[in-house]
Amino acid sequence: MKDRLIIWLVPHLIKLIYLFLVNTIRWQIAGRPFDPDDPQRNLYAFWHARMLMIPRLSRDIWHGYMLISSHRDGGFIADTMHLLGIETVRGSSTRGGARAMLKMLRAVKDENRHLAITPDGPKGPREVVQKGTVQLAIKGGLPIIPVCYATKRHWRINSWDHFYIPQPFTRGVFVFGEVVSVSPDDNLDEALSSAQQAMDQAQNRADHFFD
Repeated sequence: MKDRLIIWLVPHLIKLIYLFLVNTIRWQIAGRPFDPDDPQRNLYAFWHARMLMIPRLSRDIWHGYMLISSHRDGGFIADTMHLLGIETVRGSSTRGGARAMLKMLRAVKDENRHLAITPDGPKGPREVVQKGTVQLAIKGGLPIIPVCYATKRHWRINSWDHFYIPQPFTRGVFVFGEVVSVSPDDNLDEALSSAQQAMDQAQNRADHFFD
């Protein structure tokens, strides 16, 4: 009974925190604008630590699937996303990864969906792009678009990813980084390096936006 209560309670609390923050922060968007009429499907990539406010974009700007790990913590995140109207696929590099990749590739091909992923999840190393992100982009024919948000004031949690929580009643920005195009002919290490550089640049721009 206690476990079932926790499983129900945690996602609802996260949802309330998200709704409070998203409605008390003055947001703006910088970088590549999203064009809903563009037929190209994309792979949106954001760091695990910057996941909390991503539903604002996933729900309101692009419509797609978000990859969430199969671990218990991932269950809380997935349930929260479902409460916010965002569809997820469960899996990671260590559990259910091949099945999750296949489902996401089918979502692109059969449902014409965008995809979203945390390239350093579910366990890190923190802010390091893993090969699975580039492999998914190559197999799906998807450009990688880095996304990073930051706020003028925030907190950091003492977790493996230094989870980022915006403070309310401040200013925030979502930065769309440079598009990383990949193809089956690309050298995987070079493509990985390009994705890492683009992610770092987007984060750097977001973190210094209000300087």
